[in-house]
Amino acid sequence: MNEGLHLFSGQFVWIKKVGADDAGEPLRQFLREKMNLSRAAVTAIKRDGHLEVNGLPVTVRRVIEENDQVTVTFPKEQESAGLLAEPVPYSIVYEDDAFMVINKPAGLQTVPSRKDWKRSLAGGVLFYLKQHGVEATAHMVTRLDRDTSGLILVAKHGFFHEMFTKMRKAHRLSREYIAIVHGHLDTHEGVIDAPIGRKEESIIERCVRSDGRPAITHYKVIKETEAFSVAAVRLETGRTHQIRVHFSHIGHPLVGDDLYGGSREAISRQALHASRLFLYHPVTEEAMTFTAPLPEDMKRLVEH
Repeated sequence: MNEGLHLFSGQFVWIKKVGADDAGEPLRQFLREKMNLSRAAVTAIKRDGHLEVNGLPVTVRRVIEENDQVTVTFPKEQESAGLLAEPVPYSIVYEDDAFMVINKPAGLQTVPSRKDWKRSLAGGVLFYLKQHGVEATAHMVTRLDRDTSGLILVAKHGFFHEMFTKMRKAHRLSREYIAIVHGHLDTHEGVIDAPIGRKEESIIERCVRSDGRPAITHYKVIKETEAFSVAAVRLETGRTHQIRVHFSHIGHPLVGDDLYGGSREAISRQALHASRLFLYHPVTEEAMTFTAPLPEDMKRLVEH
């Protein structure tokens, strides 16, 4: 069987050949260092999955040699309790056995909320996976507000979700956004460094406050119209509503974002789109970049 990730009867199997540099080390070390599996993941695989070398069951103490074929069978996952699997509109930008990249339309929540526990992208992904015989739950690695459009990363197993989370902390996974804001910014390129916390007496709204969590937003203006500025935005941190709060804080709220001072005359939702996603593949370690064009409602603002 070839190296790489395979899906058999709804179960994930990862096969990797041992190189000369890894010969003579215990399998445990190979799993941690070359397959990036955490100690907890290895424990779960030992308990509910399978470990083989050259087709034979082994323990993590097994000493491996060059050209050995290591086969890891991941434990099956339980479907998320309370997540309703139902079809919802979205487009798949990329998919393989490890993950999906999805272009989410505005108006669709990423995960269920207390107000609306039914219709969500997570439920749509779960429906899709079940239709294709994948015994997994919906691991939403990245999320977007209901009315923000654009790219979302979905892992097909908790182990890959964990890998992507570590990748993001190491700044090896990043997203870029396009934001359309009111007015013209003083500088065409800059950094907004202002801590964000929950606004008093609100469970939804955030604000800049001295006791908030650190939040850093990088921006570059790429176009100006008579009334608006179009900015490419990159986040150094990932606070709730960060882009919306930061641009409102400097006096340039997002167009359509009436929660933070924007006007809805030109567009019925915040003009924010996750346009670019960069990551390293958790299995092949290939550098990958995905893009999603502006949706029509934002494109109309830019073109006028």
